[in-house]
Amino acid sequence: MGEKRTLRSRLRHLAGELGKFGTVGAFGFLVNVVVFNLCLRTFELASVRSGVIATFAAICCNYVGHRYWTYQDSDKNRVRREVTLFMVFSGFGMAIENGVLALSHYGFGFTSPLADNIAKNVIGLGIASIFRFWSFRTWVFRTDPDSSAGRLLGLSAEEKRENRRMLLK
Repeated sequence: MGEKRTLRSRLRHLAGELGKFGTVGAFGFLVNVVVFNLCLRTFELASVRSGVIATFAAICCNYVGHRYWTYQDSDKNRVRREVTLFMVFSGFGMAIENGVLALSHYGFGFTSPLADNIAKNVIGLGIASIFRFWSFRTWVFRTDPDSSAGRLLGLSAEEKRENRRMLLK
């Protein structure tokens, strides 16, 4: 019976985290789409170059949202490490996102603006978002055991990390 409550509270916590992650991601998505289409149509840059610029702009916006809202209870003692890991994992996400765009545009020959937007902002971003969610919660934003979330669940930082990993398996 106690395990069900623990599992239920863990799932409730995960659902809240996913909701916040999705909200920040939705704002980042808007930044990404606007900057991508601005670069593509107004400045007439190449598709992948436009994609990289747009993704970088969204990454900057998303860091602020995740740092100060989604993962506000994370350990604030290692910000330099956090920023470095955030940029590394975001870079991998950028490669996934724009790799799908490059494959679609140059590999398959789908060169219309609609095809580029679907490849980058639907398929590529979807795959990259799953990767980013896993990597951010596992490696970048670690919860401080003395935070309100830590006290509420009564878990140590190590238990929280282990619970996060178990829920993602």
